[in-house]
Amino acid sequence: MFRFQEKIPRWAQNPYFLISVGFVVWMLFFDLEDFGTQYRLWRKLNQLRAEKQYYHEQIIKLKQDHEGLTQDKALLEKLAREKYFMKKKTEDLYVIIDP
Repeated sequence: MFRFQEKIPRWAQNPYFLISVGFVVWMLFFDLEDFGTQYRLWRKLNQLRAEKQYYHEQIIKLKQDHEGLTQDKALLEKLAREKYFMKKKTEDLYVIIDP
């Protein structure tokens, strides 16, 4: 028949094998849920999980700071003076910025 068919192994000429290989190639590269898309989604999921953990830790820290500020008036005054540059009426405030 054809000469190139003689060089191809018998198992590679099997139609079930060819259909299976075609299906695997289709699923890996051409399908909407291909390997590349799945990998990108997996990386995005891990990134979102890390962000969730970070924000959870920040929420816990802020709750502790809130509790500390509501219970300790001296700490509240220190925060107001340092962070928001608030002062008493009888004081002068000088802000020195290091270059």
